[in-house]
Amino acid sequence: MNQPQMRRREWIVHFSACVVSLAAAGGLPRPVAAQGRTEAAAATAKAPRRIVVLGDSLSAEYGLARGSGWVALLDERLKSQKLGAEVINASISGDTTSGGRSRLPALLQQHRPTHLIIELGGNDALRGLPLKMTRENLAAMVRAGKEAGAKVMLVGMQIPPNMGASYGRDFEAGFRTVAQEEKVPLVPFLLAGVADRADAAAWFQADRIHPLAKAHPVMLDNVWKVLRPLL
Repeated sequence: MNQPQMRRREWIVHFSACVVSLAAAGGLPRPVAAQGRTEAAAATAKAPRRIVVLGDSLSAEYGLARGSGWVALLDERLKSQKLGAEVINASISGDTTSGGRSRLPALLQQHRPTHLIIELGGNDALRGLPLKMTRENLAAMVRAGKEAGAKVMLVGMQIPPNMGASYGRDFEAGFRTVAQEEKVPLVPFLLAGVADRADAAAWFQADRIHPLAKAHPVMLDNVWKVLRPLL
């Protein structure tokens, strides 16, 4: 065996011995990149849940005493069940999907939510805005939330028949379409169990649009059924 071959053989024997020694001591060190990914994943897992609710007057406690709306009740339920989540109510009365879409980037940057609940669209319908625009805005918000790392869910809405039966059907279907195309969970109708009751008039404020405080626990239950598995 010539000298280069001997040196190569000696190096292989030496390297093998080092591997055995390291394995006995607890294994080879992880690559720096892998360590970084693992540490980042651990940090994400330990990060507290932060839920941003992007909605309109139905989520902004319009006409209600502070703390009696479904978003405030959600915060109470999370605390009572020790789920360790912070709720940020970013809802504004009268907001449309266009308004929510324009506000969302700053909210995502400021709060960095782990979960995003989008409850918008009702005011689009009340104003007779183009349904295609509403769907595009909803889809854009869903995608922005997902790109920011949040688990996103949509909250669907229905409208009274005075807007026209066809418009009402297409409006309701728009939420399902966006949820299916973007693969996010959907609350079919926020006011289920409220607006479809035989005595529905007794559950709304004088404007017949905004629910009374007694309706908000029902609304929370509608949201909770979809949100709880995401937590």
